[in-house]
Amino acid sequence: MVAKYGLAFLFLLIPACLLQLPINYHIGYYTLATGESIFQGFIRFNRWFALFLWLLMTVAFFWFGAFASAGGTALAALTNFPQGWTVKAQTFFWAYASMAFFLGALLLSRVVYRGIEKIMLLVSVVTVLGLLGSCTHPSVLRVMPDFMAGLVRPVWPAGRVWDPSDATLLLTAITFAGLGGFWTLFYSYWLREKGAGMAAMMGHITSPITGRPEKIALSGAVAQEGPFLVERWRPWRRFLIVDSGVGILGNILTTLMTCLLAFAVLHPEGLVPKDYELAVVQSRFFEIQWGAAGRALFLVVAAAFMSDTWLATVDAVSRINTDVLVSLFPAARRISIRSWYYLWVAWLTAVTSVTMLFQTPGILILLSAVIGFAGTVLFTGALFGISFRLLPAMLPVALRPGRIAWTGLAVSYAAYLVLAAAYLWTLFSRP
Repeated sequence: MVAKYGLAFLFLLIPACLLQLPINYHIGYYTLATGESIFQGFIRFNRWFALFLWLLMTVAFFWFGAFASAGGTALAALTNFPQGWTVKAQTFFWAYASMAFFLGALLLSRVVYRGIEKIMLLVSVVTVLGLLGSCTHPSVLRVMPDFMAGLVRPVWPAGRVWDPSDATLLLTAITFAGLGGFWTLFYSYWLREKGAGMAAMMGHITSPITGRPEKIALSGAVAQEGPFLVERWRPWRRFLIVDSGVGILGNILTTLMTCLLAFAVLHPEGLVPKDYELAVVQSRFFEIQWGAAGRALFLVVAAAFMSDTWLATVDAVSRINTDVLVSLFPAARRISIRSWYYLWVAWLTAVTSVTMLFQTPGILILLSAVIGFAGTVLFTGALFGISFRLLPAMLPVALRPGRIAWTGLAVSYAAYLVLAAAYLWTLFSRP
């Protein structure tokens, strides 16, 4: 959006990222207080709602193979291999190769989460350092004052006409600026893997609870019998605020740097990342500072980042699907939890290997994002019922969410409802 429209919509970036903070907080709050995954909370809230949300999430993630093909565009541009193939064919070659490599890392890692975390940490550090270095280039520093002003007031670029087809891009840019949509639900499962709060009593994916709404959670029963948990709650909540806050603020920082580079480097030349050049166009971010070596570094980082996103998504969606399947359908417990997890990994790999052939990476990512936005509106509303109706019946008074937590969630929910209404109006008002 910045590459195409300059500073017209930049003022929405920081508010869009901050909208995720209350949602992350309430998702994490449920897991820390009960030890259960957030989908267990949805099941307790309403089984039919949880089933529908799960099916919608499953459809949304049919298309996330696009992240692997987006990474493939980087490696195709870097290597021009296999020689003689079209750019599209090279992209898919590298997409499948990277999927095979990262899937191997997933299957061979003794503790899957730790393996994923190390990969993500390494890629993130290289990305941040590279972006910081690029932002010190004189051509970037020159536009910094205008960019900073654009954070608080919109500036429409001269000669640029709004394209109604970009409504989807704008909607998803706002929603996913803070890694929104169904990806937000992953946070609950990552907290469980870390053993945060009461999750330390629940184990990993190999030991989900039955999820029957009529049963009081183990953590809830213990909390009412153990006053010591009230004493522990303050440091747990502090950890939740810091942990989710660091993620949001770090995301704001990296996104701001990317937008600054897009404004300084891409916008003046009219270059917009799209089709099978998503990473190729953006490689100019590093190229302005370090030349051909910088371009190559960016392409390697972009390929790793996109493929790693595919890997993390395969892992997280497999965990959620296993958790929900075993909870909603008792007959599924005849197969071990671990077996279900690896069956889902295999199935998701197969499905995304096929669906990424349907369209260019950008279009598939947008399709997944729009479905994810619908899910965001639905589960944000359900979080009200979980946090302010379900939890009060399970926890001591001292552990129940308060007025500030309610206000933050209400603001985010209202904003997403307004976005949904505006998006629908834009769609149906087109000539």
